[in-house]
Amino acid sequence: MLNRLRQWMCPDLAIDLGTANTLIAVQGSGIVLDEPSVVALEKGSRRILGRGTAVGKLARQMMGRTPDSITAVRPLKDGVIQDFELCEAMLHYFIRKASPQRRGLRPRIVIAVPGGITPVEKRAVFNSAERAGAGRIYLVDEARAASIGAGLPISEPMASMVCDIGGGTTEVAILSLGEIISSQSIRVGGDAMDQAIVGYLRRHYSLRVGLATAENLRLEIGSAHPIESETTAEVSGADVVSGLPRKATITSEEVREALAESLEAIVDAVRGTLDTTGPDLAADLVQQGLVLAGGGALLPGLDRFLAEHTGLPVRLAGDPLTAVATGAQICLEHFNNWRSSLHSSDDDPWNRFDA
Repeated sequence: MLNRLRQWMCPDLAIDLGTANTLIAVQGSGIVLDEPSVVALEKGSRRILGRGTAVGKLARQMMGRTPDSITAVRPLKDGVIQDFELCEAMLHYFIRKASPQRRGLRPRIVIAVPGGITPVEKRAVFNSAERAGAGRIYLVDEARAASIGAGLPISEPMASMVCDIGGGTTEVAILSLGEIISSQSIRVGGDAMDQAIVGYLRRHYSLRVGLATAENLRLEIGSAHPIESETTAEVSGADVVSGLPRKATITSEEVREALAESLEAIVDAVRGTLDTTGPDLAADLVQQGLVLAGGGALLPGLDRFLAEHTGLPVRLAGDPLTAVATGAQICLEHFNNWRSSLHSSDDDPWNRFDA
């Protein structure tokens, strides 16, 4: 009874703490928040603008367009916390926004994190979440959460394989009987692709553009595999030599060329994961194939590109953008089934309320 009362007053949360975006799901309600992982500050004071509300979408709109007195920053880089204070403030704002009826109680939270983070980086997540208002905190590997959210039968005695491409990292894992058999985590994702486009335009067009412009170009005409009708897009930036604003017309083939190195790194991660897998599990994957999740999975032609380079059937998850958050939410809803797969924080001020 006490546990049900706490759940009504302070529902548990599942968080996909991403480099580019943070998603929060509330137990029983689904995903209620999807915001960019960005904070806008007053320079010098490190005080968040708008009385602490310049977080998420509002701060994202400011990136690359702020005056000298304001800076818009991301507290996370490559899937891990870079600025503890800002990450804490961002999480505090998001948790309050996602669960406004907490009435002073601290929710139990499951947070999805990259599989390759160090113990120190894990402790940073625990500390930031606790100070942001969380009660008991559990961490789940992003690859495991993505597999669960994509509906893969990872509890069955057969191999399931997932490739989750986020903003800062790419997580590749093979799972069977509820456990991760083989995995690789590389710090290549949407951000690295955007940086590659920025570098390409600077080298080939002497044009300096921001990451937001590069991201829009990738989303507009980017692809991993040749498409039937190649397209072009006009991009604006500053001339490297003169500093004056100008435009250039970029083709989809050129964007694909800029993305080649990042895509090869993802292929290498998939192959490396397969190389350490036993023959019986590898045989399962010939039938089961590879499932793509994460925002980077939406790059057109990526499924065909990976299929050609690995020989596996490749398909997109039903909703790649929310697969990790959905999987973390399922871990909450079936907590006793998945508890052994989660990494718990040491301090547990609310463990007396656990079921």
